[in-house]
Amino acid sequence: MNAKGQLSEAVTASPLSIQGLTVSYDHRPVVYSVDLLLKPGRMTAIVGPNGAGKSTLLKAALSITRSLTGDVRVFGRPLAQMTEDIAYVPQRNSVDWDFPATVLDVVTMGLFRKLRWWQLTRRSHTDKAMESLTRVGMEAFADRQIGELSGGQQQRVFLARALVQNAALTILDEPFAGVDAATERAIVEVLKQLREEGKTLLCVHHDLSTVRDYFDDVLLLNVRRVAAGPVDQVFTAENLQATYGGRLNPVQLERLVPAVSEEP
Repeated sequence: MNAKGQLSEAVTASPLSIQGLTVSYDHRPVVYSVDLLLKPGRMTAIVGPNGAGKSTLLKAALSITRSLTGDVRVFGRPLAQMTEDIAYVPQRNSVDWDFPATVLDVVTMGLFRKLRWWQLTRRSHTDKAMESLTRVGMEAFADRQIGELSGGQQQRVFLARALVQNAALTILDEPFAGVDAATERAIVEVLKQLREEGKTLLCVHHDLSTVRDYFDDVLLLNVRRVAAGPVDQVFTAENLQATYGGRLNPVQLERLVPAVSEEP
């Protein structure tokens, strides 16, 4: 098989393939010609400094933000044909928390794409929504208005909305931002359970100290792709300095990338 054929086979098997994606604001590229090929059943982090284009890359891949160039495919097919295979958890600060909806309403909204226009939600849909709330420890808040919850509770609810979709690919934009340690542990546990079920997860992540503990693969991004692949191969001092413009000091790097002792 030639190289072109091998690439085509890899794209077909990938839950998400991004090729040559470029996004520009005010004639300035904020994401430039980025490639990414996710492997199924793995957790991948997108890591980079503020302004690196991490969230923009996700939004452009999902057609929320317009891209100049690039091709995005889900299991080898155009995104528009595969929307039911993707669940998306946005940043908390992008949500209108004053919207008059209960926690259960918000989670049930995750099922709307699977309903026909003439169908109403049924008891089975409510049951599925409650199961998802139970997985994130929020079943007791089902009747609470979404705006009354703490930031960490709101994040759990939006994760439950993604869970109820039972999607092959879940994309999360900074799910740990602004949450307490207990909520972060709970979210990580749910994400790892999804991975064990064969799901694929892509997550914008800002805490470099937990990349090795949480993720299998990483994309290092600063407008352009710096490096991508398994964490133990890509999350290196050299690549981190290239991603962060040399701004990480030696003490930070030593904590992030522990030195490997040489074999005797």
